[in-house]
Amino acid sequence: MNGGAATRRAGEIAALERRIVACRSCPRLVEWRERVAREKRAAFRDEEYWGRPLPGFGDPAARIYVLGLAPAAHGGNRTGRVFTGDRSADWLYASMHRTSFANQPTSLYPGDGLSLEGAFVAAAVRCAPPANRPLPSERDNCLPYAVEELALLGDVRVIVCLGGFAWDAAGRVLELARPRPRFGHGVEHAVPDGPTLLGCYHPSQQNTFTGRLTEEMIDAVFARARELAEG
Repeated sequence: MNGGAATRRAGEIAALERRIVACRSCPRLVEWRERVAREKRAAFRDEEYWGRPLPGFGDPAARIYVLGLAPAAHGGNRTGRVFTGDRSADWLYASMHRTSFANQPTSLYPGDGLSLEGAFVAAAVRCAPPANRPLPSERDNCLPYAVEELALLGDVRVIVCLGGFAWDAAGRVLELARPRPRFGHGVEHAVPDGPTLLGCYHPSQQNTFTGRLTEEMIDAVFARARELAEG
């Protein structure tokens, strides 16, 4: 990509980010994210919470698109960057660092020096939902943003789906015919004339604390994503 095209793509992505951040389409999510930002968690009581929707983050020339479920109430909803400031972020970016997609293993806050190469990270639902459970209507309101991101990124060859919710969302984004392929860790589904879906258990504490997801397992997914993207 030449310099002019890269600049134009970055500008289009920035314009989409501004639209995402201003979104108020889901009253339940707006009320929840803003209430969490006001009430805060005791450990973060001196911080100013973001309390708005989260755009994606990463390399505009990405070949790998990492799709999660939704921002954590006291993670991305607090910090203002997707997968930032919580234990899921610790696991995700540590793996992306080990597999050479991230320049550092931590994602603590915007401006912490984190940058991605060849990868872009987003969430199927852009606002923190109560109990981490978005409604189908809220998912459907958000999915057009992923459609636009993928169109603007242009070079994506692999979508790493973190959990079954993201897998289902990616299938909807790509308008896959039913019956859609079933989610599983390490499962691959090549879309004709499109990207390959690659399943990965979500790096939530529920999975990492119990050993359902190990470092070796998540690293293998990102290593495979690189193979598919470069193949």
